Amino acid sequence: MTGPILIVDDDPVQRRLLEAAVLRMGHRTVLADGGHAALALLRSRKEISLVILDLVMPDMDGFTVLKRMRETGSSLPVIVQTAQGGLDTVITAMRLGAFDFAVKPVSPERLQVSVANALKLGALEGEIKRIRHSAEGRLTFGDLVTRSEAMVRVIKLGQKAAASNIPILIEGESGVGKEMLARAIQGSGERRGKPFITVNCGAIPDNLAESILFGHEKGSFTGATEKHLGKFVEADGGTLFLDEVGDLSPEIQVKLLRAVQEGEVDAVGGKKPVNVDIRLISATNRNLLDLVKSGQFREDLFYRLHVFPISLPPLRKRREDIPVLVRHFLARFAAEEGRSQIKGITPSALALLGVYDWPGNIRQLENAVFRAVVLCEGTELTVDDFPQIQAQAKDGTADRGDGTRGPNATPGKDDAVLQPNLSGPDRQMMSDRFGQLQGIDGQGQVRSLAQIEEAMVRLAISHYGGQMSEVARRLGIGRSTLYRKLKDYGIDAAGYPGGGTETGAGDDETG
Repeated sequence: MTGPILIVDDDPVQRRLLEAAVLRMGHRTVLADGGHAALALLRSRKEISLVILDLVMPDMDGFTVLKRMRETGSSLPVIVQTAQGGLDTVITAMRLGAFDFAVKPVSPERLQVSVANALKLGALEGEIKRIRHSAEGRLTFGDLVTRSEAMVRVIKLGQKAAASNIPILIEGESGVGKEMLARAIQGSGERRGKPFITVNCGAIPDNLAESILFGHEKGSFTGATEKHLGKFVEADGGTLFLDEVGDLSPEIQVKLLRAVQEGEVDAVGGKKPVNVDIRLISATNRNLLDLVKSGQFREDLFYRLHVFPISLPPLRKRREDIPVLVRHFLARFAAEEGRSQIKGITPSALALLGVYDWPGNIRQLENAVFRAVVLCEGTELTVDDFPQIQAQAKDGTADRGDGTRGPNATPGKDDAVLQPNLSGPDRQMMSDRFGQLQGIDGQGQVRSLAQIEEAMVRLAISHYGGQMSEVARRLGIGRSTLYRKLKDYGIDAAGYPGGGTETGAGDDETG
């Protein structure tokens, strides 16, 4: 699930009952007391993933809400409910795009099945939409699956860059999503819908690089049996994405510099240059400035490409994205593989993924979830469905960042490995996977109580699925105190599974 569930009902008792049921499922909620309020929330909160809609309301009935949603192009799954369960009502609701129909009072079990199926459908449709947008050159920043503050800053930079034709250099580790960001930049600018041509510079043989990039004439060299336009000409009018540009040979760097400066390319064996109009976006997982200093990359080309740099943080630096990415990949692969019985992921498994370092970033996480879906024999992904991640965490050598390193890893200045408050076999199992609390930092000094407390709060929120009442109870503090600590430490509870939900009565304790 990538967003909260919108509950629309004019009856406050029904709203509270539905909210309690949805919260127990581990989802976040947003409430609306009528059709007008629901449409306003749908316009202002793009992250909503599902709507539970009452059909009979005084200000605007559910049928009208469904019509307005479809008129705006919304593809959100909608579960409709009403006390009037006639066949005509069901048929009308389904024709207007409702995903499922429930007659009041709906049982929690029936509601849970309907919600799980609707969220899977929504995730799969969202993935299909992203694939279609990517193929059409219309992928936007709204198609990116993220919730972290670090990515909010990246998206703001990308939006500014999309409004111009400025050359962009995207820097980041392998697997962080550099090409996806590049596609979102094109899809948000004037060149949307135009060609988006990708070149993996690290995979081009040196003897073919010039031909692949700039084209060649028929008969210009042995084996040139036909004319080839080259990637620059193919991208004319659109965007050329040079991935791993730091791997280009010095000879090709010279020709690339001229193409960027002059806006024209010389095909191998060609008689005259060809003018091209492209948006150039480059990407690298290496430090180009270091390559310049070592003489491996031309300084003049560096400054031509490094006009508008955007740095994509690795996944370990934006852990808030892990839960939403996991649920996104889970819904997608469960649907693709026909594993409809898989409804979610256990808190302990999500906690394991949340503290792992992910050296392969999003690509590695995607593959791990895919493998787990194939291995899963139950209704939820468990720790045992991630054997490779489990083995590395148990070995303790994985640097998991965020104050969570394995016990055998080289200590860092912010090391703190915490273990949940469990007992018996569960305690031993989690101890093996997460290590012990470390009170000594990398300089051999005792860590401050604030550092240890922050790490403990983060772990508790992740372990208890964002259920803030349970987190506060287990930590032995009041909820008001917990929220004050979240603010002090800059913790965004919405980035965790459950998203900072409340499940109990009010608590103003100030422990």
